[in-house]
Amino acid sequence: MAISPFVSIIVPCYNEESTIRHLLDSILKQTYPRTEMELIISDGMSTDRTLDVIAEFQKEHQDLSVKVVENPVRTIPSALNQAIRESRGEIIVRLDAHSMPISEYVERCVAAHESGKGDNVGGVWEIRAGADTQIAKSISFAAAHPLGVGDAMYRLNAKAGAVDTVPFGSFRRTLIDKIGAFDETLLANEDYEFNTRVRESGGIVWIDPSIRSVYFSRATLGKLANQYWRYGFWKFQMLKRYPHTLRWRQALPPVFVLILIILIVLSLLAAFARYLLAAQLFFYFSVLGLAGLKLAIEKRNWFLIFGLPLAITTMHISWGMGFLWSGISNLFIKND
Repeated sequence: MAISPFVSIIVPCYNEESTIRHLLDSILKQTYPRTEMELIISDGMSTDRTLDVIAEFQKEHQDLSVKVVENPVRTIPSALNQAIRESRGEIIVRLDAHSMPISEYVERCVAAHESGKGDNVGGVWEIRAGADTQIAKSISFAAAHPLGVGDAMYRLNAKAGAVDTVPFGSFRRTLIDKIGAFDETLLANEDYEFNTRVRESGGIVWIDPSIRSVYFSRATLGKLANQYWRYGFWKFQMLKRYPHTLRWRQALPPVFVLILIILIVLSLLAAFARYLLAAQLFFYFSVLGLAGLKLAIEKRNWFLIFGLPLAITTMHISWGMGFLWSGISNLFIKND
């Protein structure tokens, strides 16, 4: 009988009292042997009831190894690296406090590694609303829509194969020895940068659509804007090191925002700029409006006519502004 490799599930966490129990319960339901699995939660000094929820779970289910470590730096890459240092597993499975993996998640990750599919193996997201409100539902649809995420296959209908990146990911501990840990100077896009090093070292990033997890999207437009601002800002910092990894879906938001800003400024001086600005906005919102109408009919939810365009616009503007601000900041701030 083959011996199952020991697995460490690592999770960065901060103020996740509303979702952490979903994650804990889903890990408890894993088909992988509990005796060959541990959970390491790296907590960024949560101020809500997150730690209480975890403690209650630990008392109820002492047969599952759950360890909480403090992450005073309070960034995602530092949390991941700290959890890895505290872990014992031959295989590391990275998850998120906003996620809820299917019961076969760990088993299928291990099977993919055992069969040599890839060096970093991940799956696809089923995105659900972070709250029971119309705007939260609109955000969840936007976060999985081609107009919102372009060709990000882990959010769309992916086929098994090699890709640029996967959400979360699982890898053997020896991969860290080969390419290094997560880059703690990047406060977002740490997964993409890590996967870039995997690919540039000759490794394979593999997506398997049978490896699925639910991901709870942001519940408000404010939180969505903050999330995508951070994505855009740190994407520029990552691209400074790996400019050849830029994809068209990543270039469009900053280009759109830059043209928008230029036309707004020029429209104060010239009539032709006002016409171009009106044309740009008309085309943009017509496309989003039609997408919202189509989705509203499919889901029988008429709020989506307005909600989907609003959420996607928030994503595009925030991502583009974050990217451009990062570029402008780079011109005036010397990085050591």
